[in-house]
Amino acid sequence: MLVLEDINVYYGSIHALKGVSLTVNEGEIVTLIGANGAGKSSTLRTISGLIRPRSGNVKLAGEEISRLAPEQIVRRGLCQAPEGRRVFANLTVRENLEMGAYTRRDAEIKEDMEKILVTFPRLKERIGQAAGTLSGGEQQMLAMGRALMGRPKILLLDEPSLGLAPFLVQDVFRVIREINGQGTTILLVEQNAHMALGAAGRGYVLETGRVVLTDTGAALLHNPEVRRAYLGED
Repeated sequence: MLVLEDINVYYGSIHALKGVSLTVNEGEIVTLIGANGAGKSSTLRTISGLIRPRSGNVKLAGEEISRLAPEQIVRRGLCQAPEGRRVFANLTVRENLEMGAYTRRDAEIKEDMEKILVTFPRLKERIGQAAGTLSGGEQQMLAMGRALMGRPKILLLDEPSLGLAPFLVQDVFRVIREINGQGTTILLVEQNAHMALGAAGRGYVLETGRVVLTDTGAALLHNPEVRRAYLGED
């Protein structure tokens, strides 16, 4: 579904991504974990077309997309729920969801919105409410729902649990598994390594712009180095 081959990204003279390669197969949940500044969000932004790599390739379903504009990438079936939610605060919940379908011209947008409101019942209760008045957890659900309105083949999630109370984190990851169970492939960036590796079939560990370790989620969860570095264990 998604392949990154030897991606190098620079911010001016700063070498942010150093030969990053990874794959995401259809139907998987794959996670990227790493410390702040490791390059996780830069990887997602490169995939989404917000950053152009200096070298390397990004392929979606076999098509090279690293030189396409972000809206062209969305039309090919890749959508992202960004870090910090970034909902349209002055628009209603319904209007935010409609914005997620801005590239679509088919007749099934209303039907898809109804499905999303079933997945996120709290959004249905607040359908006419301004997005800026929602709680952090509700805004995260809205950001995910907005991305799903693009009918993605693959969904990129950037720090979906950031700033949420523990009980809401559990709820977010329940929904992530549910979305994946409905057939959407997911690439997940997440600071909560325990939750991320528990949900993912496979994972990659990034350190200072490089992939330093990859394995199944379960194996990484029990890896002593990962447990020391990212799970706070001695």
